[in-house]
Amino acid sequence: MNKPLAGIRIIDLTHMLSGPYGAMILSDMGADTIKVEPLQGEGTRKLLATDPKNSLDGFGAYFITLNRNKRSVAIDLKTDEGKQVFYKLVREADVVISNFGPGVPERLGIDYDTLARYNERIITCTITGFGSQGPAANRPAFDQVAQAFGGGMSITGHAADEPIRAGIPVGDLGGGMFGVMGILGALVERNSSGKGQHVDISMLDCQISMLNYMATMHFLSGENPYPIGNSHFVHVPYNSYRTKDGHIILAVITDNFWQNLKKVVQIKEFDNEKYDTQPGRFADKAFIDATLNTLLATNTNAHWIRLLEAARIPCAPVNKFSDALNDSQVRHRNMVVDLHHPDGKKTQGPGNPIKMSRTNEESFSAAPYIGQHTDDVLSVLLKISADEINELKRKGIVA
Repeated sequence: MNKPLAGIRIIDLTHMLSGPYGAMILSDMGADTIKVEPLQGEGTRKLLATDPKNSLDGFGAYFITLNRNKRSVAIDLKTDEGKQVFYKLVREADVVISNFGPGVPERLGIDYDTLARYNERIITCTITGFGSQGPAANRPAFDQVAQAFGGGMSITGHAADEPIRAGIPVGDLGGGMFGVMGILGALVERNSSGKGQHVDISMLDCQISMLNYMATMHFLSGENPYPIGNSHFVHVPYNSYRTKDGHIILAVITDNFWQNLKKVVQIKEFDNEKYDTQPGRFADKAFIDATLNTLLATNTNAHWIRLLEAARIPCAPVNKFSDALNDSQVRHRNMVVDLHHPDGKKTQGPGNPIKMSRTNEESFSAAPYIGQHTDDVLSVLLKISADEINELKRKGIVA
């Protein structure tokens, strides 16, 4: 396998979105990911599973996307025998990733301190809403909770009294991405220390991190920023504008871009020395945006994008999913790939955004049935005999 994480084995105990997304990224990069599920399967299997528009032979869009490149083993971790099978897996693994609520790993006996007794090199990662410690650690959290608590919703939208969440679930996805970063960092550190460690990811922490320079601006000014729609608090024109058949965005962030834009739009009122630098444009932001909106509405997206691109002005159409997913650049980068069902049917979904020059294989195996790989993993990896496996099945320990 020509993938960067070939040889790394992940045990995936995750459900819903943040954890499965992080484990999916690791799987796409070549980790041998063993999805350990309850005997009835993890809850995400049921999401959209019977929706005729958003499922494929009983696999909903969530599951078929997030669980590609994974193998499934069904174990009842609430039984002592099930735990013993799990601990055998831990001895053969590098990472255990979960997104149970705080305290659940300890109750199940799958926390770092417990697992390190079976494998001192094991790395564990938990992704929770508020982290494993602190006064709010036990609060339940999902994507929108993280977005709201982390401050991002307060600057999204057009009005301070109408907070809007991001259309993409950045609370969940951010947790998964930072989880991947933490795991990769722990793997690198283990090369020198020889020991594993625990990676504690809080979705709230991730949202605070992504406030980035805007948080520093708040500390400097003492002011709370407010939502300004698609415009910018420094650059003008920097906004979305209606055209004859849709919307485009302009991002004029230098004075040179402004001069190029003037040549494209040929608006007499823009020939004003005041507008040659940012402060003058910012002072008349409303006028500039309104004037551009009037002109740009007279022709199509394609017309304006062609002229703006020729003048090297940062711009883009505001694409619908159907536009974005069929764009030639997106397709060239293999960012739309086949997603398979184990029965052979297929649909499509997003590819792997991490491109490498040497370990560059991109392949995507089907999301698995519940326990599809139980026999194979237990017999080949753990060397458990067929009779023992059958006895575990008879007792309802594995499936």
